Amino acid sequence: MRTILFLTIFLVSTPFFSQNEDEKQIKAIYDKALTNGKAYDWLNHLSNQIGGRLSGSVQAQQAVDYTKAQLELLGLDKVWLQPVMVPKWVRGIPEFAYLETKPGLTTNVPICALGGSVATPDGGLKASVVEVQGIEDLEKLGKEAIQGKIVFYNRPMDPTKINTFSAYASCADQRYSGAAEASKYGAVGVIVRSLNLRLDDYPHTGSMAYGNIPVNQRIPAAAISTKGAELLSTTLKLNPDAKFYFKQNCKQLDDVMSYNVIGEITGSTYPDEIMLVGGHLDSWDLGDGSHDDGAGCVQSMDVLRLLKETGYKPKRTLRVVLFMNEENGLRGGKEYAKVAQSKKEKHIFALESDSGGFTPRGFSIDADPENLKQIQGWRSLFEPYLIHLFQEGGSGADIGPLKNDGIVLAGLRPDSQRYFDHHHAENDTFEHVNKRELELGAATMASLVYLIDKYGTVPPTKIKG
Repeated sequence: MRTILFLTIFLVSTPFFSQNEDEKQIKAIYDKALTNGKAYDWLNHLSNQIGGRLSGSVQAQQAVDYTKAQLELLGLDKVWLQPVMVPKWVRGIPEFAYLETKPGLTTNVPICALGGSVATPDGGLKASVVEVQGIEDLEKLGKEAIQGKIVFYNRPMDPTKINTFSAYASCADQRYSGAAEASKYGAVGVIVRSLNLRLDDYPHTGSMAYGNIPVNQRIPAAAISTKGAELLSTTLKLNPDAKFYFKQNCKQLDDVMSYNVIGEITGSTYPDEIMLVGGHLDSWDLGDGSHDDGAGCVQSMDVLRLLKETGYKPKRTLRVVLFMNEENGLRGGKEYAKVAQSKKEKHIFALESDSGGFTPRGFSIDADPENLKQIQGWRSLFEPYLIHLFQEGGSGADIGPLKNDGIVLAGLRPDSQRYFDHHHAENDTFEHVNKRELELGAATMASLVYLIDKYGTVPPTKIKG
């Protein structure tokens, strides 16, 4: 009888011992991040000593050299550079634009060239404007109404969407494909309302593409600030004959060599099972890329440091990857996946931070039901740190190419309400990153990596069986 009672007590108590052990390790991670974090110092250097890191730029190479050196100082088992060819687009001298209500009467407005755009003619471009709410309006208007004019895409992000990334996604097509589509109707240029939920004077850049349109038939594309967009829209309602002038000097050069920066700790039990954590090292050139995505890079670097300094010895190989060229090509993410496949590497988990350095709220998880259920079962371990979001959803652009039946993908999800105030704009700078919020994000990522490493993922064969 006593033996049965003892076994019953042991079996009932075992999970609680494990939970207590996990609580202690996670608390140690958060304590270390908040009292001895390195992420903020690393970000300070990336942002203030190097600055914006557009793919193919001198600054991008400086960031590669700096982060590789810092990873080597952490005493990881291996640090290396993975070559990748990246596009080299340069902005040139700052853009200039004005709204002309009648000859000689002009009002300057803030614009910036979209990444990948061609330049205007040397003397700039001035034309009448046709305002639309999206690409679908072009067909309704027809070529007669658009020929020889500048198309002004003025669909704003939907402020009623609490998930600001959903609001962003619903408008991004006009920025990415707007010029290619407008050129089919004879437009001579496009102006796109910045993807930003507040009214300000910061134009927001971002990638765009022309598809298969020959270079000599491509039209220039620029973003206008949200306040500038409101002014332009109101002016056109009062004076449909108003004209818009803009000049930009951007240029697409030949591809150049760059690198993904990679470091790893070899697993003690399952070294062939790889767990990845990462962000993208490149940024746009208007600000210094602190939120997008300097924050994600330094948080990812600190994940490995936090686990090392709390004395945790991973069972599986932990790899940090700082991807190059997420912003205008995704070359780094695609190259990493290609090399991993060629080497037959077994990635079981990948976590990306590319949503800014704001207060962490949880994770979005791209996984089968069993693995999603396992991660959601750890929610109580994160609740003391006000981490509550464990939902099915997308992970990250750079780890997306790794997707297969045998991997769990996840994305850190900070509070996103202020993210698009800074996204791809001149005010994406170091002073807008809060040290404590950044450190909380690094600790949150490290805690999930710890749990996945300790318990593993549910194999596909087990799920299917």
